[in-house]
Amino acid sequence: MHPNLATLTRVFARIGLMSFGGPAAQIAVMHRELVEDRPWLSEQQFLNALSFCMLLPGPEAMQLCTYAGWRLRGVRGGLIAGLLFVVPGALVMLALAWAYAVWGKVPAIEALFLGIKAAVTIVVFQALFKLSSKTLRTPDRWVIAGLSFLAIYAFGAPFPAIIALAALYGAFRIGATGEVAATPLDLNTRTPRTIAVWLTLWWAPILALWAFGATHLAAIGFFFSKLAVVTFGGAYAVLAYMAQEVVEAKGWLSAPQMMDGLGLAETTPGPLILVTQFVGYLAGYGAGGWLLGLGAAIVTIWATFVPCFLWIFTAAPYVEWIASRPRLTGALSAITAAVAGVIANLSLWFSMHVFFDAVEKPAFGPLSPTLPVWGSFNLPAVALAGLAAYLLLRLRLSLPIALCVMALAGALLGVIEG
Repeated sequence: MHPNLATLTRVFARIGLMSFGGPAAQIAVMHRELVEDRPWLSEQQFLNALSFCMLLPGPEAMQLCTYAGWRLRGVRGGLIAGLLFVVPGALVMLALAWAYAVWGKVPAIEALFLGIKAAVTIVVFQALFKLSSKTLRTPDRWVIAGLSFLAIYAFGAPFPAIIALAALYGAFRIGATGEVAATPLDLNTRTPRTIAVWLTLWWAPILALWAFGATHLAAIGFFFSKLAVVTFGGAYAVLAYMAQEVVEAKGWLSAPQMMDGLGLAETTPGPLILVTQFVGYLAGYGAGGWLLGLGAAIVTIWATFVPCFLWIFTAAPYVEWIASRPRLTGALSAITAAVAGVIANLSLWFSMHVFFDAVEKPAFGPLSPTLPVWGSFNLPAVALAGLAAYLLLRLRLSLPIALCVMALAGALLGVIEG
């Protein structure tokens, strides 16, 4: 069944507005709307598309939504579905980033964000547990995850290198054990044109900024374009790499600001990767005020999501073939194991920056792990994290409600301490 554009727009607008709670919840909403409630996609088509989107860098839920729109109404349907999944949350995030830049240093606001950050530590641990339970089912997956954690935590290895090595291992070790698929490859003659159009749309504005001397905006565009290419494994993997770069290497944000951005992204509809917009806005705001922040936010959104349309519209005709290739699925299996190790590092990094007021990076030869300063232990933050764990794990409150409760708890604690 192929719906008309008005019906498709209405359904995907509802999906976009209900897309809280991270990729797992968003994918569940899409499954209910597109497979269960109306016969727009079969179960197998949905699963093949999901497997395909997990092979891609970037936000798998947004790309799955775009693919579903493409499957139903071609490129126009894909654009409608993808934009409706991103734009509502992006507008909310832009407003929140502006408000944070203006009022984020007020003590009452900082206390409120302490409660949100404490909840975020539990959310990241939840994501790690869910991913690990699904992917780390054989000894070699545990070894990949452990080595990935050690590489990024102790040696500061770049995230793209970790992913590349895991993919190579998975393709040639894991994928070699699979059966060769019988699905034939039917090349689409429009593919070169699609690639050329979307590469031009992606890079022309960024190169124009560079050519006309807007070097700060161009640098932001180059960075988030690189992020769009190398970040396999979903939003939490993106966060691990982004925190490594924008906090420690580039100094655009502090670690507490990075965590505040994730807390805000958790409260908005749309993909969790909208935290990149928060980072871009603050990077621009810190360099030149709200106007440069606005420009940086727009460049960030462009560099983050235009590549998603390139991946989907280029590869969509080949989804059935891609989903049946053992070496590709082997590479994905190893990548997800490596991502589990990277998210473990992210969990540790977040926890140390919430539960301790100061951290350090001492050098031990080639090792440079992040370690807490024990004298800066923050007992109220630990207490708030315990409350967050109770709300999310025991009471099983929805994430938006739990974050609101934790923000109020942080503010109340700030009043008591004050």
